[in-house]
Amino acid sequence: MKKLIVSRYRQRLDHLFKQIGGFPEDIEMQAHWAQYLCVLVSGFLEISVRTIFSEYAFTKAEQKVANFVESELKSFQNPKMEKILELTRSFSPEWEAFLRGKTEGELKDAVDSIVANRNRIAHGEDVGITYHRIKGYYQDAIKVIELIDNQCNK
Repeated sequence: MKKLIVSRYRQRLDHLFKQIGGFPEDIEMQAHWAQYLCVLVSGFLEISVRTIFSEYAFTKAEQKVANFVESELKSFQNPKMEKILELTRSFSPEWEAFLRGKTEGELKDAVDSIVANRNRIAHGEDVGITYHRIKGYYQDAIKVIELIDNQCNK
């Protein structure tokens, strides 16, 4: 049930990327939209990680334990890759080792860039994020979310 939240969020982002990618060669407008998309993709990462682990707890643990896990997950923010790995390790050191191995390099860099750019945008700083770059980062973020989801559904 909760994964429906992740699916809807992803559909919304997919739709926005499609609309914004259709702008005629208006690079300046795409740059402004890229910042907005960056903030949304960071939120997508945060919500997806919380939701997947919360749902895992509700399917595998007693209600009280699942409630505790969900409560603790509410404070999960700024989902840089190391924070995601630390959270994953809390569920299973084996999961963390697997996820670390699968995300080292490009996927880690994409997740970290999403969050770093979101923080700079939120503080009013200039960022050089382009539509094409955030679109690539988004695709990498989806891969990370799918890896986490697959671990929780084995």
